Amino acid sequence: MKTTDYSLLCQQLLALTEGVPHQTANLANASALLWQTLDGLNWAGFYLAEGDILVLAPFQGKPACIEIPFGKGVCGTAALSNQTVVVDDVHAFPGHIACDSASNSEIVIPLHANGKVIGVLDIDSPIFSRFTEEDKAGLEQFALTLERVLWG
Repeated sequence: MKTTDYSLLCQQLLALTEGVPHQTANLANASALLWQTLDGLNWAGFYLAEGDILVLAPFQGKPACIEIPFGKGVCGTAALSNQTVVVDDVHAFPGHIACDSASNSEIVIPLHANGKVIGVLDIDSPIFSRFTEEDKAGLEQFALTLERVLWG
């Protein structure tokens, strides 16, 4: 698996989204950028909060679960705890929601506006232990870049 240049990835994200006032289009391009750049993925996309439910937003990959309550599964856990969650083996994660049975590892990064969790960036892989500390730091930076562009 190749190493990802997350600084370059964030620059590419800015080039695609800066000055573009369309949230859905920006999230769609962000998920496509991740899908095209990162190796070993089977899903990359977003869920946005509506009350205490995460609702499916733009993504790349197979069809996915439409609603995930805060506190449920990896996405809901990340949203409720307001912390990035890295899971090396989703089958060992209590309450994991299996939208795609091919997923074996996952990383979920909370997204914020005005200090509040407003959604998550969710990335799945069929490879066990796919996401490293470098991926975690880089994807958190990617999420911060997106937050600044979309929600100021």
